[in-house]
Amino acid sequence: MIKALEDRFGSHRVQEIQMPEGKLNLVLLDLELRTPVRVLMTDGFRSYTMPVPEKRKDFAHAELYFCLPGYWDLEDLDNPSMNWIFEWIQKIPEYVQNNQTWLGPGHTFSIGKDKESISPTMKQDHFIVMKPILLEQEMAPVKEGDHEVHFYAIMPIFSDEWDYKQGKGTVKFLRKLLAKGVTENLDDFRTTTLKSKWRIW
Repeated sequence: MIKALEDRFGSHRVQEIQMPEGKLNLVLLDLELRTPVRVLMTDGFRSYTMPVPEKRKDFAHAELYFCLPGYWDLEDLDNPSMNWIFEWIQKIPEYVQNNQTWLGPGHTFSIGKDKESISPTMKQDHFIVMKPILLEQEMAPVKEGDHEVHFYAIMPIFSDEWDYKQGKGTVKFLRKLLAKGVTENLDDFRTTTLKSKWRIW
């Protein structure tokens, strides 16, 4: 897959990150859009053939990624507002494989039982797996052998957004995100896409 990414973006934009044994290796992409972004992506999750439903058999292989804004300091490993991405980009695929299950767009994961926030600055407390939005063209599937590898973004969301998605469905929630200009690009300053309802008596 590295070769496919290098062909797509140029070898100077693709960096392999070797992780300790038992952990998925990672890939870091430096992309130039209207503003630069970096993509931290798993490299190896695709080797697990997910037990997807028959109608989704073409989506059995995937890699996961976080889209990082320009202010994100990957080298600040002691900063809990920055380093949490390394934990979760390993934890989610580990959960999927250990439970012999699958994931796809719309699947969600809770941070913890007590609705703790992701980090001191990232106040969201759930993740949703989504098809690329900002990186729709850049993170299009790649062909590997006899199957395609799909790229799914991990996006933080708030509790009320999770409730809305559970009640109204992924499609309607996606419309909310798009209407507010929200993409998979991480944003410590984002607020919920749902309006608070005030009632005046």
